[in-house]
Amino acid sequence: MKKKNLPVYENIEITGVAAEGKALVRINDIVTFVPNCVPGDVVDLQITKKKHSFMEAKVLRIVKPSPVRCEARCQHFGVCGGCKWQILPYDEQLKYKQQQIVDNLTRIGKVALPEISPILGSKHIYEYRNKLEFTCADRKWFPWEVIEAAGGLDKIDSSYGLGFHIPGAFDKVLDIEQCHLMPDINNRIRNGVREYARTHGLTFYNEHTHEGQVRTLILRNNHKGELMLVVSFGEPVTEACLGLLEYLHNEFPQIIALLYAENTKFNDTIGDLEVKTYFGQDHIMETMEDLQFKVGPKSFYQTNTEQAYELYKVARSFAELSGGELVYDLYTGTGTIANFVAKQARQVIGIEYVPEAIEDAKVNSAINGIENTLFFAGDMKDILNEDFVAQYGRPDVIITDPPRAGMHEDVVNVILNAEPKRIVYVSCNPATQARDLAFLDAKYKVTKVQPVDMFPHTQHVENVVQLCLR
Repeated sequence: MKKKNLPVYENIEITGVAAEGKALVRINDIVTFVPNCVPGDVVDLQITKKKHSFMEAKVLRIVKPSPVRCEARCQHFGVCGGCKWQILPYDEQLKYKQQQIVDNLTRIGKVALPEISPILGSKHIYEYRNKLEFTCADRKWFPWEVIEAAGGLDKIDSSYGLGFHIPGAFDKVLDIEQCHLMPDINNRIRNGVREYARTHGLTFYNEHTHEGQVRTLILRNNHKGELMLVVSFGEPVTEACLGLLEYLHNEFPQIIALLYAENTKFNDTIGDLEVKTYFGQDHIMETMEDLQFKVGPKSFYQTNTEQAYELYKVARSFAELSGGELVYDLYTGTGTIANFVAKQARQVIGIEYVPEAIEDAKVNSAINGIENTLFFAGDMKDILNEDFVAQYGRPDVIITDPPRAGMHEDVVNVILNAEPKRIVYVSCNPATQARDLAFLDAKYKVTKVQPVDMFPHTQHVENVVQLCLR
């Protein structure tokens, strides 16, 4: 519904792209953010939010589509919160991601930069993910336009929703018929669970009453096409719940690790829950070069396997290891990078906040016969201090791959005091990376920059920076 007193603007040409996958245009010198548009679109806009420094708008009509606009492949485009750049050809997506890196490093970092290498695009732009999480809801969510067209919500079958949360709404689930982010097996499993539950009287979860048997599905795959499926139940597991698991086991032989958990908490996370094995093993294995990695239900592993390999090759190249270096791998996760570079180093020390991830890292070293790694679990700013460096040695090279928030100031200071010859900074957020580069500029110069696209059709981009001691 239109909001009162908010204007409509006609024949507005979209000029650029912005954060969160939105497009932008200046209207009366005010930056205006518009979803589901691409640069060059001429549109009629309805302003939906007006602030002093910016506005938000929705498209009422596309007057003239941009010459670069393409058709979205997904039937859920524009409603589902993901893959917002499907209407941009992939080469255009890469162009804007490259510009995002340049803008952040120059405007926020304000440090001297070498020539930034062209972004490494993803070989596959669909079916590239190795993990998806789906939410069950006792009622599907529908856009207002769909409800209006049907003549009211009572005219629509709204039971048994299984798909993704819509942006910004924990209790609203868009039912997904087909998702192109993983091979089609993800659709057959998800749609099969919905149909089995419906025909066998299993209930789906309600976020308000905290009742319902089937709550979430977590699906992982590996390069062999083997699957891990974790079914989370919102109530104590009954024979009916086990019947669903037996159906999945019989119907989908690709699932070699069929797991489940009872989650009666007020959030969907399973990190603090016991995950039980119904059939098969409690993990799947992934391969990278000659390394094997064990991926469990709680493990972190880069969700684009092929591009993770490209990313790690860049990080290893930027480390410029000759075999005698002590390497610190900060925010090591399950030790993927640490184990990936271990053969080229004297020793690699990995630090990570999540204890289960560190246990996985140790297992991954053991599986691969790697004996020159050490792993520590705990808060980075608490573990990585002067005493730690004094005890375990001053690093020759530091590889850091922090979360989106970037590195804590205390961590940056320890790095500056440790004075490694090189720093390799892998980032999923070029804005916080640029901020940290400004701090490191006191002693380091940026010598190489390589963007890597891990997530086609989204605004997200990874960036690898090499810094050398001045």
